[in-house]
Amino acid sequence: MNAPPTRTTSTDAASEPRPGLLRRCLRMPIGVQSIIAVGLGALIGALAPAVGEQMKILGDLFLNLVQVVVLPLVFPLIVLGIARMESVKKVGRIAGKAILYFELVTTVILLIAVGLAKSTGIGKGAPVGAADPKDLESLDQGINFHELILHAVPKNIFAAFSEGNLLGAIVFALLVGVAMAAIGEKAAPFASVLDSVATVMFKVVGYVIRVAPLGVLGFLSYDVAHYGFGNLRSLVGFIAVVYAGLVIVIGVLFPLIAAIYRVRYVQLLKSIANLAGIAFVTRSSEAVLAPLMGKLEAFGLSRSTTSFVVPLGYSFNTDGSVLYQAAGLVFIANAYGADTSLPALLVMVGVLVLLSKGMAGVASASVVVLIAAGNSIGLPPEGIALLLGVDFIVDMARTGVNVIGNALAAAVVDSSEKRREAKDGRPHEATADATAHDDDPRETDDPGPEPRFAQALQKDDAR
Repeated sequence: MNAPPTRTTSTDAASEPRPGLLRRCLRMPIGVQSIIAVGLGALIGALAPAVGEQMKILGDLFLNLVQVVVLPLVFPLIVLGIARMESVKKVGRIAGKAILYFELVTTVILLIAVGLAKSTGIGKGAPVGAADPKDLESLDQGINFHELILHAVPKNIFAAFSEGNLLGAIVFALLVGVAMAAIGEKAAPFASVLDSVATVMFKVVGYVIRVAPLGVLGFLSYDVAHYGFGNLRSLVGFIAVVYAGLVIVIGVLFPLIAAIYRVRYVQLLKSIANLAGIAFVTRSSEAVLAPLMGKLEAFGLSRSTTSFVVPLGYSFNTDGSVLYQAAGLVFIANAYGADTSLPALLVMVGVLVLLSKGMAGVASASVVVLIAAGNSIGLPPEGIALLLGVDFIVDMARTGVNVIGNALAAAVVDSSEKRREAKDGRPHEATADATAHDDDPRETDDPGPEPRFAQALQKDDAR
């Protein structure tokens, strides 16, 4: 005779063990975990500076994990994105649109920054005598354009991968993708291998992003312990101008561009908010490169456009960084009484337009460009050394804006392609893919590496 089913009483439910505090924290969204890590890092750095200095290793480990997976993921995505385009002509068209967009937007942002810095007079009366030029000894003193071109066309692709040469990998991926598109079906086996590699790398990226709060904790602890807030009083005007300029860029310029190209800017910001926050705290846009492409595809952008424009933007579209550099040059010029007339300011803008291209998406890379620009127009390095004391504060904001700027650039180029293909009466890639999935149930079961990753990101946001 069967025993009657047992009922779970409220007493039994209350007696069940609840998940521990650590487990509940691990179940929180990544954004919430990162905010908690920010608070803990600030406390550790302020109350126990010696411990905070040592915790930098957590941030370095996180960046190493990110950098080790960036090229193995970006390379197959770019190759597959180009190989799946209808023609080599489309590759050239998208590249031309992206570079033209980068140049125009960068120039407008530089003019905004110079205008703000000039009108507010930041830098006048700054304590330039307190700057220590020895702080610059560990940084490169200039940018060699000869070396930059050689890095873009590496003689050994394996060496480029081992050195983390993103620009060289992009150029090589471009060549491989064009060749695969040219030979057609014969490239199918290699495309299958690259697709498998991308799938595996996306899974690895998911693991890496899970430990991002530990990197946030390490960076914040170190920054507060190492830099403190001693220089804030004398440089608060500079910080305010940079942040005001960045607010104008993301609150006025970007929405205007989005309206022109019919991009849903507010929805775009919501979809990448967590990633911009991680970039803000870690001060590295590379930390969110892979998930950013997944988010953009989930937003509705085509895979080929996203996988090509976003990595290219990491070297040529650093919107937040160029604003910081322009404000920094005007600050130093005012501090030393240098010429800040309209012709001199236009020269600054021209120099930065050239020097800002090819910057890597790593922490404080803007300082290198600032040094090179300062040297080219005759500003003393001591003034740049003065800005290093607050560089980590403005670096966080400009890195977050870099991520938003690259997302918008991909959306603008994709929107332009949609308009063009609508005129020609052809379905856009994203629409064509969706139709194919509807017609073929097998493709619905396996949407490919990028959509699966985008779905995982959406589930994490929902939690």
